[in-house]
Amino acid sequence: MRFFNSKSATTAGDGVPPIPTNDVAVLAKEQKITMMAIWLGTVASVGGFMFGYVSGQISGFFDMEDYARRFGDNYQFSAARQGAIVGLLPAGCLFGSLIAGKIADSLGRRLSICFSALFSCIGTIIEVSSNTVWAQFAVGRLVTGFGIGALSVLVPMYQSESSPVILRGVLISCYQLFITLGIWLAEMINYGTHNMNGTSASWRIPNAISFAWALILGGGILFLPESPRYAYRKGREDEARQTIARLAGLPLDAPSVNLQINEIREKLEEERAGAEAQWYEIFTGPRMLYRTLLGIVLQSGQQLTGANFFFYYGTTIFRATGLSDSYITQIILGSVNVGCTFGGLWVVKNCGRRNALMVGAAWMMMCFLVYSFVGHFSLDHTNPQNTPSAGNVLIVFSCFFIVAFATTWGPLVWTVVAELYPARYRAPAMAVATAANWFWNFMMSFFTRFITDKIGYLYGLVFAGCCAALVAVVFFFLIESKDRSLEEIDSMYLMRWDAAEKRDNERSSESSAASRRTDSRDGEKGRNE
Repeated sequence: MRFFNSKSATTAGDGVPPIPTNDVAVLAKEQKITMMAIWLGTVASVGGFMFGYVSGQISGFFDMEDYARRFGDNYQFSAARQGAIVGLLPAGCLFGSLIAGKIADSLGRRLSICFSALFSCIGTIIEVSSNTVWAQFAVGRLVTGFGIGALSVLVPMYQSESSPVILRGVLISCYQLFITLGIWLAEMINYGTHNMNGTSASWRIPNAISFAWALILGGGILFLPESPRYAYRKGREDEARQTIARLAGLPLDAPSVNLQINEIREKLEEERAGAEAQWYEIFTGPRMLYRTLLGIVLQSGQQLTGANFFFYYGTTIFRATGLSDSYITQIILGSVNVGCTFGGLWVVKNCGRRNALMVGAAWMMMCFLVYSFVGHFSLDHTNPQNTPSAGNVLIVFSCFFIVAFATTWGPLVWTVVAELYPARYRAPAMAVATAANWFWNFMMSFFTRFITDKIGYLYGLVFAGCCAALVAVVFFFLIESKDRSLEEIDSMYLMRWDAAEKRDNERSSESSAASRRTDSRDGEKGRNE
C-alpha cells in the first residue's frame, strides 16, 4: 500500500531539496502555532457567528409582545406560521450551500466569502423593514439564508485548505464555536430588549445588529491570503508556498512546506491526467460515492441529534415546564453551549475524531431518553408547577445534552467533512453534504411544532434513535483523520482502509515511511534502467 508515489519520496521538483521520508504527523511537529493562522481561523469563523446569531434570536422573538402583535394572529402563532418564519432561513441556506461550490471555484474562496457575507445584508434589510406582514419577514430570512448557507460551505473549505496540519482541526472547529457564540449573544440581546413593550425596538434592534457581523467578515476576509490549494490550482505556486510557510511560521524551503507543495502538485497532476471534473463525479469518482454519502450522513446527523430542537424552540419548550421567564433558561443553555464548545476545541486537538463522535452520540441518546420519558410520564402538562422536580430534570438533562453536542458533534462534523474529499471534488462534495445539513435543519424547524403538538415529549425518542444509528455509522465507516494532511487522508480512503480497525499513529507512520522508501527505490531503479 502506498501513500505517495515515488516522486514525493525523492524530490520536490526542479530546484527543491529532497524531502525526508518522515511521516506527515512527524513533520507537523516542525510547524508552529502562529498568530496569522489563528487570525485566519478567527476572522473566517465570523461566518459561523452570523448563522448562530440569526438562529438564536428567532426563538426569543415569538415571546416579544410587539413582534406577536405585528406578525401573530391575536398574539398567537399557528404551527404553520411559526414553522414558516423559522424554517425559511434553513431553506435559503439549503440553496445557498448548493451554489457555494461553483462560486468558490470561480471567484476563489476568499472573494466568495466576502460576497456571501455582504449578500446576507439584503435579507436583514427586508426583515428590519417589515411592519405587519409576517410573510415579508419570512422572505427576509430566506434571503439571509442564501448568504449564510454559502458561508457554511465556504468557511470550513477555506479553513481546511489554508490551515497548518497542527491547527487544522481546531481552526475548522472554531466555526462551530462561533455559531455557539452567536446563539449566546443573540439570547443575551433578546433578554435585554424583550421588555421594551409596545415598541418594535424589542426585535428590530437585535435584528439590525446582524449588519455588523456581515461587514466584519466581508471586510476582514479581504486582508487574509487566498487558500494555498486554490492558488496553486490557478498556477500561482509562489503564492501558495508563501502562504503555507507564513501560516506555519516556517521558511519557504522548510521540509514540511516542500512536502505539502509536493502533495498538492501530485494530486493536481493526477487530476489533470484525466478529463475535466463533472459534478456527477462526486458520486462516480474514485471512492467518491462512499465519501459523498458519508459526508451527507454526518451532516444530516448533526441536525438529527436534535440540538436545534432546543435552540429554535427553547423559550417555548421551557415555558411549558412552568418557568416564569424562559429567556433565563435559554441564556443558561446558551452559556453551557459556549463554554463546552471551548472544551470541544481541546477534544478536536487531543482526541481522535471517531471516538469523540461515538461517545458524544451515545451520551446524547441517553439524555433524550431521560428527557422524553420524564417529560411524557412525570411532568404535569396541565399545570407544570405541580411537578417542579420533573421540570428541573428536563432542564438538567437538556444541559447534559448540550455538553455532549458542544464537545463532539457540534465542532467535529465540520472538521471531518472538510477533510473527507480530494481537492478535485471538494467544493461540490462539501456543498452537497452541507445542503443535507440545511435540509434537515429546515425539516426540523418547520415540522417540529406539528409533531410536538401530536406526541409531545416523545419526540425526543426520534432523536435518541438517530443518535444510536450515528454511533454505528461512525464505527463502521469513518476513518480516523487526526494529524493527517488532506492528501494523505485522500490516499487512506482510496486504499480502502478498514474504518473499524484500530491503527495507531506509530504503526501507520512506519507503514507510510516504509512505503515511501520502497517507492524511492522503485523510482531509482526505474531511472537506472
